[in-house]
Amino acid sequence: MRKGFTLLELIVVIIIIGILSTLGLTQYTRMIEKSRGAEAKLVLGAIRTNSAAIYMQDSSKCNNCTADNVGIGSDYPGPAALNCAGTHYFWYFTTPNATGFTGVATRCTAGGKTPDGTAPAGTVTLTTNFTTGADTWATSGQY
Repeated sequence: MRKGFTLLELIVVIIIIGILSTLGLTQYTRMIEKSRGAEAKLVLGAIRTNSAAIYMQDSSKCNNCTADNVGIGSDYPGPAALNCAGTHYFWYFTTPNATGFTGVATRCTAGGKTPDGTAPAGTVTLTTNFTTGADTWATSGQY
């Protein structure tokens, strides 16, 4: 009697390995994309810090929390998708108002930074009211 595996057994094992690796790769790419959302939260937090400094210096007003004043365009890419930098996966813009601002991070889809395609690119939004001290985070897509 011969020892070894039949061709059918080998094919079944190869099929099982293929299915498991496909599932693993899908989960891996989702996890990587979700971790890239941490960049957006980190940068929006830095923009919030810059805006808070402007708010404190400007008689408790945030009307001057413009993109240029909070570092967008110099430190962080934005305010258009064409400005996606090689070091960032998002581009940023802010909308100031008297009591705070709304900052939005939009996922870059140019320059080889297109998400894996399993979900829309999405955004991360931070709305801050310095008068009440409230921060509201909202996400869309896979973040």
